Amino acid sequence: MPDEQPPPPPPPSPGPEPGPQSTSTGLPSNVAAAIACIPLIGGIIFYILEKRDSFVRFYAMQSIIFGCAWFLFNIVSAVVHVVFGAIPGIGGILVFFWAIIAALVHLAFLVIMIITIVKAFTGVRWDIPYIGPVARRQVESAP
Repeated sequence: MPDEQPPPPPPPSPGPEPGPQSTSTGLPSNVAAAIACIPLIGGIIFYILEKRDSFVRFYAMQSIIFGCAWFLFNIVSAVVHVVFGAIPGIGGILVFFWAIIAALVHLAFLVIMIITIVKAFTGVRWDIPYIGPVARRQVESAP
């Protein structure tokens, strides 16, 4: 027993897992991207504030374009509503059907917004159809 050596020391424990990359705003990248997904306003704020993280800038630009599309739909919908309402006789019916169509489009916009926020929060880069590639080109071409 006198020749007994002490047991070897345990292997060093691994350091803390690297978390999401921090942005220039001080928020984790995924949280900043999720907040940037709030259409138009969140996108504008984070596109101006964030200068380094392309993940956040992509979601911010996508949010700006998506918010503009949603805003443009609201303007067109209001004009269609007024025009249909001015038609004598069948105007009320047309307004009713347009209201149903507009409600479905708004629901689609809301679902896309929620999916985008969830994808951004989980750290996945997800392109909204037609809007995502445009946002990607804008972010990649920005200085």
